[in-house]
Amino acid sequence: MAVPSFLARERIVARPGFNRWLIPPAALAVHLCIGQAYATSVYKNALVEHFDTSLTAIGIIFSIAIVMLGLSAAAFGTWVDRNGPRAAMVTSALFWVSGFLVGALGIYTRQLWLVYLGYGVLGGIGLGIGYISPVSTLIKWFPDRPGLATGMAIMGFGGGALVAAPLSRQLMSFYDPDYDPSVSGSVPDGSAVGALFLTLAAVYFVYMMFGALIIRVPADGWRPAGWDPSMVKQKALVTTESVSARNAIRTPQFWLLWIVLFCNVTAGIGILEQAAPMIQDFFRRGDTSLVTAAAAAGFVGLLSLFNMGGRFVWSTTSDYIGRKPIYMIYLGLGMLLYVGLATLGTTATWLFVVFAAVIISFYGGGFATIPAYLRDLFGTYQVGAIHGRLLTAWSAAGVAGPLIINGVLDTRGTPGQLVAADYRPALFIMVGLLAVGFVANLMVRPVAAKWHEPKRDAAASRTAERSAAR
Repeated sequence: MAVPSFLARERIVARPGFNRWLIPPAALAVHLCIGQAYATSVYKNALVEHFDTSLTAIGIIFSIAIVMLGLSAAAFGTWVDRNGPRAAMVTSALFWVSGFLVGALGIYTRQLWLVYLGYGVLGGIGLGIGYISPVSTLIKWFPDRPGLATGMAIMGFGGGALVAAPLSRQLMSFYDPDYDPSVSGSVPDGSAVGALFLTLAAVYFVYMMFGALIIRVPADGWRPAGWDPSMVKQKALVTTESVSARNAIRTPQFWLLWIVLFCNVTAGIGILEQAAPMIQDFFRRGDTSLVTAAAAAGFVGLLSLFNMGGRFVWSTTSDYIGRKPIYMIYLGLGMLLYVGLATLGTTATWLFVVFAAVIISFYGGGFATIPAYLRDLFGTYQVGAIHGRLLTAWSAAGVAGPLIINGVLDTRGTPGQLVAADYRPALFIMVGLLAVGFVANLMVRPVAAKWHEPKRDAAASRTAERSAAR
């Protein structure tokens, strides 16, 4: 599928002397916007009341969005690699903004299926295309430090709720004067959420267009000054060969990493999707919670900070200790933290926050490190397309995580009356999932030579793809 000439890859090839550090702001402009998906818990209870339905029914909105993220990333991964990040970013913005607009229509007309279609399907497509385009571009700009590169790109997605949570709370209180986020149990009117969606659509469109405007790709053969590609051969599990996206999905390494990502994401996404109500329920005393709605929204923002920081800190750390060891930390230590959250989380608010924050930092780190892990195993040839296919694990986790949490909670009571004990069965399920991921990571080995592309064929394929895109 051809794109308009002003969006084509050939129009955004960087000139000699271009400063590669101008690329991270472009990636952040997109990822901070689509990272709003992590702030849905701020208005979740409002939608439950507005549509007079269950937590599971509202949680499906988030699940659909994550499913479509993975499916669209898999479907459009090769298209993104071929046409370049500007075309992908503009396409992402159009779908993401359309999702808010259709979702707002569904809220105003009380048609939940329109929210599923808008925020879920259309917004999810925007999420997937917007997620992978800056990542593959930054890997090509920073071949010397791929963990740092992917951390810079993906930390914006984790930090989206850091901006969106307090902004959403303030906007909803503006649109609904009766809503007081400082009062426990105060819930905004559904129309306030609809107005919030319209406002976010306008703001996010402007910022995503800014990112698309300044993005650039490196010229063929470009290398960072002083970088020697032969040095990567000295590191375990790192290859200088090329593996196509078609061949990558035939390898056991791809599917082992699929399991690793699925388990790590499922364990973290359930907490993120339920974060604001969860901290209030853990410290509920009778009919009231010791944690106000404003404090719960602040907790969502704090988790977003650790989600964002973990993506940068842990993925950068993986450049020094390796991808496989860092995942042993994410999954192994994550199991212990989940046990602590389930058993000791009610003893003190600060302890609950510490456990949850570190868990979410590992969750974010897992996202940021996986593209570098793929680059190590399969090379840079079609890493964007391979990453897109692997994100189907996120799609599956986007269904599994919320369904586990919401399904357990729906059998234990009603929103606003739940307590910590109601969450424990779901939390121990997460411990088991992390154990499965830990074993899968231990089994990862270098990719067999039979899957490598002949160097001439890989170079010819790149040239043919770019010619076809013109």
